[in-house]
Amino acid sequence: MIKNIIFDFDGTLADTAPVILATMFATFKELDLPAPSREECKSTIGLRLHEIPSKLFPNRAGLGEIYTKTYQRLFKTYNTPGAIIAFEGVPETLTELKDSGYNLAIASSRHRFSLEEIVNSLKMSTLFDMIIGGDNVKNGKPSPEPVLTISNLMGWQANETLVVGDAGVDILMGKSAGCKTTGVTYGNGTIDELQNAGADYIIGSFAKIKNIL
Repeated sequence: MIKNIIFDFDGTLADTAPVILATMFATFKELDLPAPSREECKSTIGLRLHEIPSKLFPNRAGLGEIYTKTYQRLFKTYNTPGAIIAFEGVPETLTELKDSGYNLAIASSRHRFSLEEIVNSLKMSTLFDMIIGGDNVKNGKPSPEPVLTISNLMGWQANETLVVGDAGVDILMGKSAGCKTTGVTYGNGTIDELQNAGADYIIGSFAKIKNIL
């Protein structure tokens, strides 16, 4: 029986893609990098910032640090009040789950400070028992470390935990930790990506998570 739910954030709980993509293209311009397609950029959402250049520019080594610093500075320009919103049904469904006794957490690749800032702006911080960002773990997704870190600190068992995300790396992270997994199709990943990663369930709207539970 599921008692605990660990959520990805970007593309699962909040629609951050417009702000992320705008920041990415501004970063490419400032660093004089050739801009990849929107699809290529979107496919990297879910990775930690310093990991993105090696995916988009495999022939350019050593971009991780300057890309991260530039992106973080520019993100503040594009993340204006109201620019990031929760997906339809997310606040209400999370509140229902919390009121029903489920333990909730977030495992994100986003830096912890940025993650908490956005969660607070969406007035959802009281719903979660724990929040960890990509800078809180040594190994990011698809490593199971983010899920295992939460589970170990909270005393949660893998067979009682569901991991929910929009990308293949989220599903692989959850499966590697021994948890059941659910993919959402309204985020940044594709159905094929979620299926290939081995998602136990796939849903098209956030509220349908209640049907799984």
